[in-house]
Amino acid sequence: MSEDNVEKVVIIGSGPAGWTAALYAARANLEPLLYEGAPTQEMIPGGQLMFTTDVENFPGYPDGVTGQDMMGQFKAQGVRFGTRVVTDDIVKCDFSERPFTLTTGEGETVKAHTVLISTGAKAKWLWLDNEQRLATSGGGVSACAVCDGALPVFRDQHLVVVGGGDTAMEEADFLTKFAGKVSVIHRRDELRASQVMQDRVLNNPKVEMVWNSSVIDVHGDEMITGVRLKDTVTGEEKDLDCKGLFIAIGHEPNTKFLDGQITTDESGYIELPQPGYTMTNIEGVFAVGDVADKVYRQAVTAAGSGCMGALDAERWLAAQGVH
Repeated sequence: MSEDNVEKVVIIGSGPAGWTAALYAARANLEPLLYEGAPTQEMIPGGQLMFTTDVENFPGYPDGVTGQDMMGQFKAQGVRFGTRVVTDDIVKCDFSERPFTLTTGEGETVKAHTVLISTGAKAKWLWLDNEQRLATSGGGVSACAVCDGALPVFRDQHLVVVGGGDTAMEEADFLTKFAGKVSVIHRRDELRASQVMQDRVLNNPKVEMVWNSSVIDVHGDEMITGVRLKDTVTGEEKDLDCKGLFIAIGHEPNTKFLDGQITTDESGYIELPQPGYTMTNIEGVFAVGDVADKVYRQAVTAAGSGCMGALDAERWLAAQGVH
């Protein structure tokens, strides 16, 4: 096959990792092609930051910035240096031979020397109508306490965390630094979290546990005012007033389309065999951002790994004699 028909770098995904990788690859004259994804209810181009209103912890924005504006600026910078963008998904990959073959949602195929996977991980939601509306409008509903919990609107307020695993305990513990009170809603009468995380939260005087309960509705117009709870044992319903709701029932990495060709852990996160690098188990395929990070999941760490992935791809291409 002619080299002219093979892309040097294809980036799958358009969050901070994908756009940072595109920026570095474009400035290295690798002419990257980025598939930003097709909009759905669960995912839209730009990744999880598109569901975040105020971002105050990304360096360089002293007055904060909305997640949507930030990702718009990331995209504009990548496009400025020549990144080509396709608003479609990659739904199938064939990594069995090089160049690799990628198939889009529209049924088109593209050949690539290197592929950077930056498809992220989507937060698991309750999928309640008002939950989703307030989450996307800045109404006090979030899936990331570390991202949003320090915002002024949540200070000294009664906040609610939904979940019973380590993520929920970490979120609740973090929120106690700012909130007046934190209620943890769990559908069972015991936690799944590790004992050390349980002890930390259960012994915190700011935390109230609400056992055997599930959130069945979210109240509020412009801002959340409370949640409707249902007792999972008796079926009894009651309202709980609050000024913030944090959903902490886990994340799901977007790796199913890889069809097992790339090594992942039991949760689906891509495993990177060499610490400090972004190479996967297949030469020429790299993973950046939250799709390979179940620990930090921050915009700034995702952007940093995007830079690493582009540099790793550039060096790999040079070693293969592809310029």
